[in-house]
Amino acid sequence: MILSAHQIEEHRTCTDPERQLIITPFSEASLQPASYDLRAGEDIVLSCGVCTLVPSLERVELPPVLAAVMRCRSSFARRGVLLGGGFVDPGFRGQLTLALTLLGEEEVVLKRGDRVVQIIFHQVSGGGRSYEGQYQDSQGAVQAK
Repeated sequence: MILSAHQIEEHRTCTDPERQLIITPFSEASLQPASYDLRAGEDIVLSCGVCTLVPSLERVELPPVLAAVMRCRSSFARRGVLLGGGFVDPGFRGQLTLALTLLGEEEVVLKRGDRVVQIIFHQVSGGGRSYEGQYQDSQGAVQAK
């Protein structure tokens, strides 16, 4: 089940660590009907044919009952920007590294705070296992390990 804006808010304001979703810094303007728009964490230029790693401005912490899928916002997709990778496991904590590849013919300038990627939260049925991988507590754009 995909979470609505109302359900995202319920998870954000919940005090139970098994259900609490943390998005810091949170922006009301980024909350969409069934997703949240992640923002670029730094000024950067996307060059044609290059995969550029961009940190999200937000640090997210998913509880064990939520997972997420990331998708490039359509306004950037229309300019030839593709997002590589895009699943966030339950229990992940940290800034997200957005792997953005430009297939368009003109450079795309991203400013810190630009809404670039949608994160769509899903409820996990019968979960209980949380992410414990090498990207836990990521800060900034993290290269492949």
